[in-house]
Amino acid sequence: MRGQADPVNPLRCVIVDDDPSFLEAARALLEADGATVAWTASTLASAVRQVDALRPDVVLIDIRLGGESGFTVARQLAAGDSHPALIMISTYAEADYADLLAESPVIGFLPKSALSGPAIRRTLARN
Repeated sequence: MRGQADPVNPLRCVIVDDDPSFLEAARALLEADGATVAWTASTLASAVRQVDALRPDVVLIDIRLGGESGFTVARQLAAGDSHPALIMISTYAEADYADLLAESPVIGFLPKSALSGPAIRRTLARN
């Protein structure tokens, strides 16, 4: 099943966030949980280009990307050919963005403080 721990085919992720410190910490955390972080991106253009090329299982997208919106990134990725699962992440509360999340192509939301391999797998399993 997509998103389950598999030592032969680990969960392949792309993380889209404009904070280099968070990207580094998230990569380390997820890789310690058995996931493979195939790429990190900080812009819409980089995210779309790399997701199309790498075809990850899941893309974790920060809601706020400096001058860009994570929701715009999610819509662009959903319109592409690779069709990965899309999960929004943020330091803000899910309730702050409930309407936008409901209208977006994402399958779920994870607070950055709860980000982990098992949390991603649970989110994937619910969809």
